[in-house]
Amino acid sequence: LAAFEAALRAQMPERHLLDVLKRAEHWARFTRHFGPPSRADPKLARPVPRYLFTVFGYGCNLGPAQTARHAPGLISAQAMRRINAQHIDTGRLEKAMIDLIGAYARFPLPRHWGLGRAAIADGTHAPLRENNLLGSRHIRYGGYGAIAYHHIADSYVALFTTVIPCGVWEAVHILDGLLNNASCMQPDTLHADTQGQSAPVFGLSRLLGIQLMPRMRGLGDAVFHRPDRSVHYHHIDALFGAEIDWALIATHWRDMLQVVFSIQAGSVMPSMLLRKLGSFNRQNRLYRAFRELGRVERTLFLLRYLDDIELRRSIRAETTKIETFNQFLDWIAFGGTVIKSGDPVEQEKSLKYASLVANAIMLSNVVDMSVALVAMAEAGETVTPDLAATLSPYMREHIRRFGQYALDMGDLPGPLDPKPLPFDP
Repeated sequence: LAAFEAALRAQMPERHLLDVLKRAEHWARFTRHFGPPSRADPKLARPVPRYLFTVFGYGCNLGPAQTARHAPGLISAQAMRRINAQHIDTGRLEKAMIDLIGAYARFPLPRHWGLGRAAIADGTHAPLRENNLLGSRHIRYGGYGAIAYHHIADSYVALFTTVIPCGVWEAVHILDGLLNNASCMQPDTLHADTQGQSAPVFGLSRLLGIQLMPRMRGLGDAVFHRPDRSVHYHHIDALFGAEIDWALIATHWRDMLQVVFSIQAGSVMPSMLLRKLGSFNRQNRLYRAFRELGRVERTLFLLRYLDDIELRRSIRAETTKIETFNQFLDWIAFGGTVIKSGDPVEQEKSLKYASLVANAIMLSNVVDMSVALVAMAEAGETVTPDLAATLSPYMREHIRRFGQYALDMGDLPGPLDPKPLPFDP
């Protein structure tokens, strides 16, 4: 395995991060979504390289001043600020990410990492400057800031990114990412850590057709619910400490379905619903009905989780991917991890810029890795699906980030050509 990875890395051409963005733009044309609110002509000289510099500067957290300082004569700090304020918003960044995901999904290599049927969600600390509307001190991370909440596919690519305040149970926002994801990848299984689950979320996930499969810790404190007080089990009866109130679920079944239809119609987001139902009034009967259904689903999941060692290994392997993704984003943000703006909108954009850069790198890496694997097979080296499954698009040793920045738009790659891999039928 080590020899295989070393041979692959030797085949990967060195590229600057700006050239990576240029290649991704050439293939996916994601900057076509950027422009003035009027949708008119941007009235910019050479708009594409200016958009790429803006994505680079904000995505790597360099900021306009430092980016312009290292790219003299190519773009000014004022131009970058104007483009960010007037030509790029969160919706356009999400559309750009969808284009990159679509190009990424055309290749067979990512399907050896995951079929796109599962997503992984996790939050990580996003440091903020003091005294802004969203920031607070987080007990778990021990620092001031907010939570960057990411959803990635099982094939590593980023699907959705948002920012949530500290002190919020992450499970409240876990379903939003899948429902806001409009890409070609539409997972129906969702992994998370213990923070990404709760009984109401299990219940709502079930009605939305999403299978919630979190990595659980502290199982000794988990409450298992038996279907009825009269039901007992020979070996595991000590696990069960409460019973399901089926009458409560039956009474509010129609109301629960109406809520689900409203979510599917886009009238309300799951996070808004869970906050409204759970805040200040835990005796709300609709909230209790979702919680009761969730107790059924969570008990069934916990029993399977305890019984199936392969399921536990699979969940752990999937949730490890997003930990690696968080480290990848830290590498991308080489301009600093602190989000400089105090505006919640700009904070959200900053995280989406970084995810956009991440997806561009992954697309470029998959192209180069596919070419390298074909070349290795033609040279007689061993290339198998099992070896390919050990790879990751987060490779970055061959990517340069520093120096005086330049962007030669005349030097473009060939068209995107997702050829089959030598070991694929």
